[in-house]
Amino acid sequence: MAAMADLSAVTRTGTRPAIRILFMGTPGFALSALTALHAAPASAGWQVVGVVTQPDRRAGRGKKLIAAPVKSFALEQRLPLMQPESLRRGTPPEDGGQTDILECLRMFTPDLIVVAAYGQILPRQVLEIPTFGCLNVHASLLPAYRGASPVTAALLDGLNATGVTIMLMDEGMDTGPVLAQARLPIQTDDTSDALSQRLAVRGAELLLETIPRWLAGDIAPTAQSELPGEPSVCRLVKKRDGLIDWTLPADRIERMVRAYAPWPAAYTAWKGQNFKLWQSGVLAGKAEPGLVVEASGQVAVGTGDGLLALYAVQPAGKRRITAAEFLNGAPDFIGSRLGV
Repeated sequence: MAAMADLSAVTRTGTRPAIRILFMGTPGFALSALTALHAAPASAGWQVVGVVTQPDRRAGRGKKLIAAPVKSFALEQRLPLMQPESLRRGTPPEDGGQTDILECLRMFTPDLIVVAAYGQILPRQVLEIPTFGCLNVHASLLPAYRGASPVTAALLDGLNATGVTIMLMDEGMDTGPVLAQARLPIQTDDTSDALSQRLAVRGAELLLETIPRWLAGDIAPTAQSELPGEPSVCRLVKKRDGLIDWTLPADRIERMVRAYAPWPAAYTAWKGQNFKLWQSGVLAGKAEPGLVVEASGQVAVGTGDGLLALYAVQPAGKRRITAAEFLNGAPDFIGSRLGV
């Protein structure tokens, strides 16, 4: 890691040059941080000089190339943009040029790199480029939930609170020392989408609070080993993770429904076709796992422990509708079995 410079060294003339920030991020979670940094007034003392994001990926039924939210914002604001496939030395830029990717990053002459959900671990050569290091906005209270899916993992585990961390990056996966943290409650109806949005906003606020203090040398990084809690790692979510095992307890499946919204969605099968669950609840009662029943005036499914009430569903090839609407068009749903 490059040595941290004292901001006073660049202010002795009485005129403070703007700190040059290179931003690295990709999905909607990262957009809040980039928007906040770019919208900050000149008096904040920094300027976003460039954006690095992941290459466009194919998505949807047509497998069309889709630009991530960070790229769209950078284009709208006419910020210099790079989309390298890799940050490793010797990787040429996406446009087919032969300039080394590290040299391209150095051309931005960043004083600070800010990272939020970029999608790659930064190699040592990148970490050493900025004078003030690389700061990461991570959606958990580290050292818990290092890795790619901290919001999903927190919901699956049934936590009542999580948070955001501003971390000084090292070569590990979310293992660097911590500069600041903020705690956020988890609501009982939170989905991954809703919780991510709140964490993104709080993370952007915390970032704006932290950067001036970091640049001024007012923050001493805290090793994660000195923080409460045990280190844990959450892996990247796969589509198959959303498949429901009806022998699981109802409260676990209800958490899956929220944790996997909007992607990959909690899903099962009905009459051999995909059947997604978008909103559900837990009811007292008992039925064979996967059997659809009526309980307390609600459409419900038997599980390994308790009943799962269905509130919003999506049959294959159809739009999302309420369970009552679906039942009106498919009265044989009651008494059928899901998962087959």
